[in-house]
Amino acid sequence: MVKSSIAGYPVIGENREWKRALEAFWSKKISEDELLQTTKEIRLANLKKQQDAGIDLITVGDFTLYDRVLDTSAMFGIIPSRYNWKGGQVSTSTYFSMARGNDEVVASEMTKWFNTNYHYIVPEYEGQRFELTENKPLAAYREAKKELGIEGKPVLLGPYTLLKLSKGFEDNDVPSIILQLIPLYQRVLQELQDEGVQWVQIDEPILCTSISSDEMKTVTEIYSQLTNNLSGLNILLQTYFDSVEHYTETIALPVAAIGLDFVHGREKNLDNLKQHGFPKDKVLAAGIVDGRNVWRSNLQKKLTLTETIQQQVSPDKLWIQPSCSLLHSPVTTRSEQKLDQTILNALAFADEKMEEIKAIQTALQYGKEKFTKVFEDSEAALTAFNALPARNNKEVRQATSGSLLSDSKRNLPFAERKVKQQEKFQLPLLPTTTIGSFPQTPEVRATRNKWRKGEITNQQYKDFVNTEIKEWIDIQEDLGLDVLVHGEFERTDMVEYFGEKLDGFVFTEKAWVQSYGSRCVKPPIIFGDVAFTKPMTVEESVYAKSLTDHEVKGMLTGPVTILNWSFVRDDLSREEVTNQIALALRKEIEALEAAGIHMIQVDEPALREGLPLKKAEWKHYLDWAVNAFRVSTASVEDTTQIHTHMCYCDFNDFIEAISALDADVISIETSRSHGDLVEAFNEYHYDKGIGLGVYDIHSPRVPAVEEMTEIINKGLEVLEPNQFWINPDCGLKTRKREETVAALKNMVIATVQAREKLGVVAVK
Repeated sequence: MVKSSIAGYPVIGENREWKRALEAFWSKKISEDELLQTTKEIRLANLKKQQDAGIDLITVGDFTLYDRVLDTSAMFGIIPSRYNWKGGQVSTSTYFSMARGNDEVVASEMTKWFNTNYHYIVPEYEGQRFELTENKPLAAYREAKKELGIEGKPVLLGPYTLLKLSKGFEDNDVPSIILQLIPLYQRVLQELQDEGVQWVQIDEPILCTSISSDEMKTVTEIYSQLTNNLSGLNILLQTYFDSVEHYTETIALPVAAIGLDFVHGREKNLDNLKQHGFPKDKVLAAGIVDGRNVWRSNLQKKLTLTETIQQQVSPDKLWIQPSCSLLHSPVTTRSEQKLDQTILNALAFADEKMEEIKAIQTALQYGKEKFTKVFEDSEAALTAFNALPARNNKEVRQATSGSLLSDSKRNLPFAERKVKQQEKFQLPLLPTTTIGSFPQTPEVRATRNKWRKGEITNQQYKDFVNTEIKEWIDIQEDLGLDVLVHGEFERTDMVEYFGEKLDGFVFTEKAWVQSYGSRCVKPPIIFGDVAFTKPMTVEESVYAKSLTDHEVKGMLTGPVTILNWSFVRDDLSREEVTNQIALALRKEIEALEAAGIHMIQVDEPALREGLPLKKAEWKHYLDWAVNAFRVSTASVEDTTQIHTHMCYCDFNDFIEAISALDADVISIETSRSHGDLVEAFNEYHYDKGIGLGVYDIHSPRVPAVEEMTEIINKGLEVLEPNQFWINPDCGLKTRKREETVAALKNMVIATVQAREKLGVVAVK
């Protein structure tokens, strides 16, 4: 009687067919009709997989052409005025303009989805009147039923989560926004009910954050109104990523089912379940299998957990499902042909997680004894995996338990280092630089692929990379940039590259996950103890430095980002793993410095996304995360300048932690947020060097000089000229050469004009 459910499934396809279709459309290689037909085929294939796996309640409507939050904005007409939308169904061109910008206007802001590496497009409120442009969940339900005979469970992003993820409104606007949204949601739900839909899933992960009691009262009122006239439609209120903040109020909401995460919110959700019970008239959709990691479940432990939950919930009121949408998981391990078999046997991606859900469900229904082999195979695979020597490196364990972790303070405070560094580097006011990478052209990717296949020699590949480095050093000098980078042509991904050169990592062939839009990443897997073996970046950095009289930054990825952008072993704490990475990077930084590289950038774009959903837990996380960064960078000379970079997240909440990193210069995204971050510096005096990104590299458009000038001027309102750097938002690997050169040319022009405007200050 126990049922199985899936909260969501990856959209990308086993071979990233979805990504290729989107990018073919954007480059005008296929028509809009061809795009929609191709993506329909991918969508139906994804649903068919779930149907064939025997999942009882399959979510429909989670498929997207870019982002589900953007889909919701488009569905309710939350369209900023700059896109010149006139009402009615949102066109594909308007939709993609919001996502990527166009020649005339910038894209909407993009930021991290809670504490994941997925990015969503931020809804923008401008006082506009909302309207239901189309009932997307209804269309998804009809398609699944017509094409595959699936009685689907349509999914909607919940109204309160939508509100809290939006920007552009004040507290006193909240009631009017809610009053606009409720009738639109009511209409969507009524049309679903009229269609004969049995279940609809409404995602409200915001309930797992530190919302107040008053906010929870607002949620209760919203759902009282939403469900007031519904009779035949059952609502599953789905939460994930942590425990719900207000358990008793949540389970009392007028809905038919509650989805709780018993992986990332296990302890608190389980305690609440035992202490307060669960309504006998509601279904509990229990997130038992980890939807965010890649490790095979210990089926016996999962079965025991489920049996504990069953003490509070009858079998006919229990659904077994992953902890969240499988969006955050690769598609299938069946595509992996080169992994060590012991490691492969310990992995489970989206398809394998569905098999685990079914195994737990059937064991509960018919008894474990009928499925003994499945459980024995699970235990044997994990036992063999845990016995691997790489998972217990004594040297690494000793290092991370020693005094090095407390050696996290630079020799001099920043104010004194700053003077020495300016004397050494003699940089102009408002120095210009880039974040690190330059375009990874088809030729770059093809040459790397040939090298990996053994079709060209190591020397041939090295010569090719050096040619690219020299070309872009020349380009940067011609453009007039002040601090140069080597371009990272030897690197695939900013985390994967380092994982390949450190012990403790393994790599997959096709374990891709969506990061933003069509951007898919293949996170490395940290399966063992992380250890430095030999220098990883010195050769390319030294070569680039030999080509110019300018300073060239060494480019590294920071310890917290390597952690957060990897699939991490689950037998050690994340803090312990991060400390291992930090000590390995410390050795690399020392090697760069010894080789004559005295500007070293250690990127931490994922620092913010690792913040726990509960504010009460922020301090502990930030303490060890900041310390790990400082451990990796603290041993350098006073005149060695440490840079870092962060992108696409709300920094306002933790500027003090950013300052505590004690990096000499930090670069931060500001172009998509239209300078909102600048306001934070009115309240917090930031004393270190900072580059507020002046243009969005995730859009193909080339911004005008005037646009960049506006951001520079906003920055200078709250920052001193002698601490302000000028740079793009992020690395440029995804952009084309002509876009990159044109945009950087405009950036330098805007900088020169800003220096001239500063006049006498510039002379100082």
